[in-house]
Amino acid sequence: MKWTWVLVAVLLSIAGLSSGNESLDFPEYDGKDRVHDLNAKNYKSVMKKYDVMVVYYHDHPGSSRVAQRQFEIEELALELAAQVLDEFDDEDIGVGLIDAKHDKVVAKKLGLDESDSIFIFTDDEVIEYDGELSADTLVEFIFDVLEDPVEIIDNSRELKGFKNIEEDIKLVGYFKSHKSEHFDAFADAAEEFHPHIKFFATFNAKVAKALELKLNEVDFYEPFIEDPVVIPGKPYSEEELVDFIEDNDRPTLRKLQPHNMYEIWDDDMDGEHIIAFAEESDPDGFEFLEILKQVAEDNTDNPDLSIVWIDPDDFPLLLPHWEKTFGIDLSSPQIGVVDTGDSDSVWMDMDDGEDLPSVDELEDWIEDALSGEIDPDHDDDDDDDDDDDDDDDDDDDDDDDDDDDDDDDDDDDDDAADDDDDDDDDDDDDDDDDDDDDDDDDDDDDDDDDDDDDDDDDDDDY
Repeated sequence: MKWTWVLVAVLLSIAGLSSGNESLDFPEYDGKDRVHDLNAKNYKSVMKKYDVMVVYYHDHPGSSRVAQRQFEIEELALELAAQVLDEFDDEDIGVGLIDAKHDKVVAKKLGLDESDSIFIFTDDEVIEYDGELSADTLVEFIFDVLEDPVEIIDNSRELKGFKNIEEDIKLVGYFKSHKSEHFDAFADAAEEFHPHIKFFATFNAKVAKALELKLNEVDFYEPFIEDPVVIPGKPYSEEELVDFIEDNDRPTLRKLQPHNMYEIWDDDMDGEHIIAFAEESDPDGFEFLEILKQVAEDNTDNPDLSIVWIDPDDFPLLLPHWEKTFGIDLSSPQIGVVDTGDSDSVWMDMDDGEDLPSVDELEDWIEDALSGEIDPDHDDDDDDDDDDDDDDDDDDDDDDDDDDDDDDDDDDDDDAADDDDDDDDDDDDDDDDDDDDDDDDDDDDDDDDDDDDDDDDDDDDY
């Protein structure tokens, strides 16, 4: 399943600890059922009740106890999210379930074609949520959905806030006013990507000057890249903006986060990802992240390069799984190539973080990875070759042992034969000796008998 119960469990724990201050108490599930089971009879009437409808189109759990337990955890996460959203005053937000086995007709009518996914229905948009199924992450995403697609920058403080955003793709444009047709085109394009890509606009000439923007011009910022790309061909239509963004929506360096983890993981390059683990709060991790940013800055024009950065602090329950699956130690920075299908991987040797690579060394390694010289499949082939060599060595050893055993058996047979011959000779000699002894004994006996006869004759004479 797309949703990982481990991740769900850790974020359901928000109901656990309390500091004793009611204002800091995390919400606990109150036991009230708020999540609707949507079917062909009720889905229209239920969805009409709400301004926003969150729908989990889930796989049928079936008779498997594990699958049923998993679904119970997912449903509990949705109940907690629905409880929090129920207290939101600005919008009426509902949460519902559609069973992929029993309610296919409803899913088809709503245009849902991918099960095990969450969809958010607003007035005129259907937005797919590709993050982990946890109450807090889902609620945060929904709040982002409810915000305006375009945020206005009107002063130096807001400008500073804009500049501090570095983990997301962002666009900023300078327009004459809200009523500008060029701003309308910009806003329409923003709705197509909201809330995954951040759109900003200013009508303030001083702010535009600080951003080096000309009237009706839009700048495109990659994550972690300081200098923007000016979108060519101003003023733009909505279609031109959408086309440019779609052509450039895979950043050179992007961060895997709870709210986008499946979206990024599915956006691989020929079935592989270059993955970098770096803990930003750790000195070595921070240093390695700065190296990654420089590599991204130097290679931002390379369409084949996209590095996925994962901060281990964001996914504490996945660390043992990643370390076991990839065979790495995440207490220090790591970078490698991962096959998204079978999770085979090969990792750069960095001496446990003691000697981090330079920008040039890392770029050389990445170049080898992009060329296919460093490849998880090739690494597997090498392992197979090693196994074959070991098998051949074992076969040779077995053959040698068999030959030695045969030689030993031949020697034993020869020795046995010699012993038998010697025994036969000894037996013959013994038999001859015995025969001679018997003959001698017979002769002696005959002589004795003759002597006795002579004595008897003598006795008879007296």
